[in-house]
Amino acid sequence: MHIGITKMKQNIILKAIPLALLAGLGACTVQKYQRSENLPVAASYRDVFDGVGTDSAENIANLDYHSFFRDPLLIQLIDSSLAKNNNLLVAIKQIEIASLGYKQSKWANVPVVQATVVGAGINRPSDNSLNGQMAQQGIGKSYTPDYNAAVLGVSWEADIWGKIKAQKQEALVDYLKTEEAVRAVKSGLVSEVAQGYYNLLMLDKQREVSQQNLLLMDSTLAILQKQMELGLTNALAVQQQEMTRDQLDHQLRDIESAVHTQENALQLLCGRVPAAIVRSKGLDEILVPKEMETGVPVQLFGNRPDVRSSELEIRKLQLATHAAKVSMYPALNITAQGGLNAFKASNWFNLPGSLFGMAAGSVVQPVLQGKQLKTRYEQSKIMVEQAELNFKQSLLVAATEVSDALIRIQKLEEQEAISLQMVDRAGVMVNNSLTLFRYNNASYLEVILAQTNKLQADLGLATTKTLKLQSIANLYRALGGGWKQKS
Repeated sequence: MHIGITKMKQNIILKAIPLALLAGLGACTVQKYQRSENLPVAASYRDVFDGVGTDSAENIANLDYHSFFRDPLLIQLIDSSLAKNNNLLVAIKQIEIASLGYKQSKWANVPVVQATVVGAGINRPSDNSLNGQMAQQGIGKSYTPDYNAAVLGVSWEADIWGKIKAQKQEALVDYLKTEEAVRAVKSGLVSEVAQGYYNLLMLDKQREVSQQNLLLMDSTLAILQKQMELGLTNALAVQQQEMTRDQLDHQLRDIESAVHTQENALQLLCGRVPAAIVRSKGLDEILVPKEMETGVPVQLFGNRPDVRSSELEIRKLQLATHAAKVSMYPALNITAQGGLNAFKASNWFNLPGSLFGMAAGSVVQPVLQGKQLKTRYEQSKIMVEQAELNFKQSLLVAATEVSDALIRIQKLEEQEAISLQMVDRAGVMVNNSLTLFRYNNASYLEVILAQTNKLQADLGLATTKTLKLQSIANLYRALGGGWKQKS
């Protein structure tokens, strides 16, 4: 009776083992990623003004740069930069590396097969040992030769806890992150080329304005010299005008140097050697979108490569956490080996006597490893929390960049309207001051001041226009535009 009860208990235990294994397996499956609902996402952007819409379907981030920018030369420069920029090409190579890593991860659950073509060994036990005495009796030698040939070994770990699956998915996430990195480089490159191009046009405009004002100052200087000859003014007036004229000439050299530097910078972005860039349009001919649709902040999840990448990092670390957790569980390993074995190499092909084979299965449970596995698991959980915080921060940064770009554009448009008025007034003041000066109703200082004001107004207008264009390009990048391909 006691024996029967014992056997019954053993049967119950044996049946309970697979049930417990299945229960553990269900608890340790790789969980699907779910985005947190507690994210800092507003319903709309701050600082939206007239001329900026929030239609999600018309979000400018969905436009490829061929559709967003209207300058053919700028589009050519962007095309060249996306084809030849070395930083971008390095990022693309990283995709190739990650792709190979992902392809290799698909083989993680395939049995490992190793083949030994020829192997030889000698075992020399002590004469007083059991093995030594058996060798003397069996083959008459104190050592045992061992020759192997065509030995095939197979080992396989059953993925009962989903560790290998998690590692495979982690490799996939790594691959996807490299794609997002390339998209981020593309988006930044498009914006950088556009802003550099607009800066080049501004320098062209400032050079043109400076040259025009230089001619005006030369004309005024000629008048002052004539009046000095007639005794209508003194040498101080001529010297003051010469100083003002020389200062502008000096400034013009700085502008010309900046033009060359900006051209070289654009050529560098395009992966080309330093060279001049032939312009087809001036700053005043650049068309600005009449209305820009920013969409809503929730679209940043799909449009901003850095936001997408930070969310992928959460998933990657969750998978790493799962792998760290199940590494503390038992591992089921199956091994097999077969081939030819003999005391003498000449007996290898004495079949079937030289054939051997073995198969084994084992369940290995980590017991004590200096708490390394537990520590790794706890660290992985903390790293997931860090990634979640970084994801939230990336959303805040993205929304802030959009808001900053919007208010910048709005205020620059207001400044541009004021600058246009200042340019008009400065032009009138120059004409009036020269007229009054000819009739001795204004001093030479008033003439110089009027011309200086006109120069500053013209330069300021060019700067304001450029900053507005650059801010629009920056808004395009902040919303996640620039990396999508032309459809």
